[in-house]
Amino acid sequence: MNILFKLWCKTFQTGFRIAAPFLPYREPKILSSVKDIPQKIKELSLSSALVVTDSFLYKSGAVENLEKALSDSGVRYHIYSDTEPNPSVENVESALSIYNKEKLQCIIAFGGGSSIDCAKGVGARVAYPKRKLSSLKGNLRIFRKLPPLFAIPTTAGTGSEVTLTAVITDKKKKHKYTMNSFPLIPRFAVLDPEVTFTLPKHLTATTGMDALTHAVEAYIGKSTTKETRRLSKETVKLVFDNIERAYNDGYDREARENMLHAAYKAGIAFSKSYVGYVHAVAHSLGGQYGTPHGLANSVLLPVFLEDYGKCIHKKLYELALFAGLCSENDSFEKGARIFIDAVKEKNKNMGIPEKIEGIKKEDIPKMARHAGKEGNPLYPVPKLMNSKELEKFYYMMID
Repeated sequence: MNILFKLWCKTFQTGFRIAAPFLPYREPKILSSVKDIPQKIKELSLSSALVVTDSFLYKSGAVENLEKALSDSGVRYHIYSDTEPNPSVENVESALSIYNKEKLQCIIAFGGGSSIDCAKGVGARVAYPKRKLSSLKGNLRIFRKLPPLFAIPTTAGTGSEVTLTAVITDKKKKHKYTMNSFPLIPRFAVLDPEVTFTLPKHLTATTGMDALTHAVEAYIGKSTTKETRRLSKETVKLVFDNIERAYNDGYDREARENMLHAAYKAGIAFSKSYVGYVHAVAHSLGGQYGTPHGLANSVLLPVFLEDYGKCIHKKLYELALFAGLCSENDSFEKGARIFIDAVKEKNKNMGIPEKIEGIKKEDIPKMARHAGKEGNPLYPVPKLMNSKELEKFYYMMID
């Protein structure tokens, strides 16, 4: 990396780290059941809502309990159920048209990170009706208050129910971009384990490892705080103790609930300490090929941890120690090796592959440029890399 650009990245990250404690971060209020939503809507003196979900959840009947709760309480609602796995600008605009046409007053996101991010995009467009969504991308571009947003995660991984981030796909440019602004944080996070009971095994696995990735990248970066280090450690332990239980028995209520809280904790941690190149590369794969974000993160995490090498050994040792994977007598290097091997073992036990299908060599330079632009200078990574240096990770993913 060019020494001047490296200096710029480090200066930017130092300034952001100093400013972080003074930024207006807030945590959503936690509700434990979808049945609690109608009362909260009425307490806000509102009477109607847009429900944003995806076609699988809608057709499977997963939304029916929410619909019944709203209907029984006299809350008028309309459903947008076409959210794609990587929510697009078109998804946001279609849902927005329903919101405006029906004169609705709040938004309920029901689903994984895709539905929640789509709902955030709708809220942003309600707040800025005359602006294109792309003009709101980047950091701290949204200042107006959004309609009240209830986020009901049906996966335990993305953390979108607690973050200030929304990831949107521009299908025309085959590119994902992020919006990072404090008004995007949902007003309420509904951590109801019952809505996760029927989550398919592969999604239980990849979204759970997504939560682990959030915690690990937040912990090994250079913008940690005492709070984010604590939350990251707690997330890592919760994931290692519960993810395979939830994978093997979807109706294990305790494991499902613990995974929801793991995702929530990780969401706070990476909102305040940010993520790293694993996410930047994963986003580029999602934008180019529609690769599911959790899958990309799951596969990429151990690869990046090995490449970072010695500079993160101590931190990985600390995570391994807290999770009960190694002992105090182990060296930092051994603890780090144990941690990385444990991540690989979790992936293997849950059928997560070591490679990502469909990557074309001719697309790699463009995707690496997108990843480099996303990661630098914002992400406080343990080792800086430019776009050219990031290209090798795509080649390592080719089957």
